Amino acid sequence: MKNILVIADGAVAKTFLQRVINSDASNNKFHIIYYRNNTLPSQKLERFIFHKFDPTSFSKLSLVLDSDDFYQVMIIVSKKIDAEATYKNIRALRSDIQIVLLDRWSLNFDDPNLSSINTYDALSNILINHLPDISVAAQNIGLGIGEILEINIPFGSSYVYRHIGNIEQKRWRIVAIYREGSLLLPNKKMMIMPNDSILAIGDPNVLKSVYKSIKREFGQFPIPFGENIYCYIDMKVMNEYIIEKLTNDSMLLHAKLNNKKLIFRVVNPIFNKVFEKIKTYDKNNIIVEIEYYENRFEKIVYSDIDKFYAGVFITDNSFFNSNIQTLHKIKIPVFKVGNRGLLNIKESVILSNQNQKIEKISSIIFDFSSQLKYDIVLFDYEMDDAKESESVIEHFENLAKLFHEKVKVVNSGKNPLRELSNRKDFLQFVLFDQKILDNKLFSLFSTDIEKLYFKLSDNYQLFIPTEV
Repeated sequence: MKNILVIADGAVAKTFLQRVINSDASNNKFHIIYYRNNTLPSQKLERFIFHKFDPTSFSKLSLVLDSDDFYQVMIIVSKKIDAEATYKNIRALRSDIQIVLLDRWSLNFDDPNLSSINTYDALSNILINHLPDISVAAQNIGLGIGEILEINIPFGSSYVYRHIGNIEQKRWRIVAIYREGSLLLPNKKMMIMPNDSILAIGDPNVLKSVYKSIKREFGQFPIPFGENIYCYIDMKVMNEYIIEKLTNDSMLLHAKLNNKKLIFRVVNPIFNKVFEKIKTYDKNNIIVEIEYYENRFEKIVYSDIDKFYAGVFITDNSFFNSNIQTLHKIKIPVFKVGNRGLLNIKESVILSNQNQKIEKISSIIFDFSSQLKYDIVLFDYEMDDAKESESVIEHFENLAKLFHEKVKVVNSGKNPLRELSNRKDFLQFVLFDQKILDNKLFSLFSTDIEKLYFKLSDNYQLFIPTEV
């Protein structure tokens, strides 16, 4: 996450801020300096921090610049005197920071770290593209609404070493790959490499999400699902032992994962020592929300997931089984605690027959495992297609080399459920798709290892939604 400072004043600044809010294409944190209320958009998000003062004030500007490590400053103001004074103040405080300046006055600053956008040049370029028989630059091809994007694949991207055929492309397509100065026409077996650039075409809103996903690097979980950990405690159905386990494991995950906040939602409170202890957690980055009246799980959780931007839901085995349909609908990972303490976990285990879907969630597996320092074990068991199996193994091994993680592939031919049944030191990743919602009685007769997840239900399990 990058910190960006925006000095905003006027109609253009207001439109820009509204576009940033509507796009939701970035996990960046924005500090907004303004001095007229009508510059602000009506909607405000948690990742926007607002400061009201005159940006030409050197002392006040220095306080904001010193408050965080800013990646970039954008100056979008309506008066020339404000633009010049603000720019000079920033340069006096930070000589090397990248500045983007909306220039309506053809200002002349000799500064290699300044990107000056001349409004007259920008408007002229748009107008000339409407003339007939004029060649159009690549960025202006098409509708000009973001339906064509060229996206660079950084080293830390969740898309590196993914096969094209295993990337879900609904309402968008990868139509070309640029690699080392060459144009490649992709096929399903082609693998995306670090530093590739892909040309993507599709629905502009979908491409915004794709861009965000591609640029997301490992070590950010629970992003992209959300920013915070959410633990639901119903004191009417959970005993004190379970509540203690949930709170302890939630606190441990909060300490290890790169989340922002931990939210404890307490429903049907019972006034005892456990309840009093939970209330003492309400400080710093831990929030304790108590509901005394409403006790309908669906209504509470749907509201809370959006309100708290929850990225992972923590619960126990009994509550998970009783509410599996609703937990599937909220489309965020569900972390189900096991019978042994979280500190005993040493490995992340993947059991699945679904090669394409495994590759799709591989970035989540690596992200979570790396943050908790778990080795990864992939069970290659009864795969229908040997070539598909090899491609998944290749994908995991390449990611392991790239991020210096350990991946062990087990293909002994033995049923992994039997091998793991006596172990309590692993976390199982489970594809949280429609098939595991089937009745367990019918699943007992299935050969699909995904449907038999409940045979390891005493262990820690992380259910990852396959469709968001």
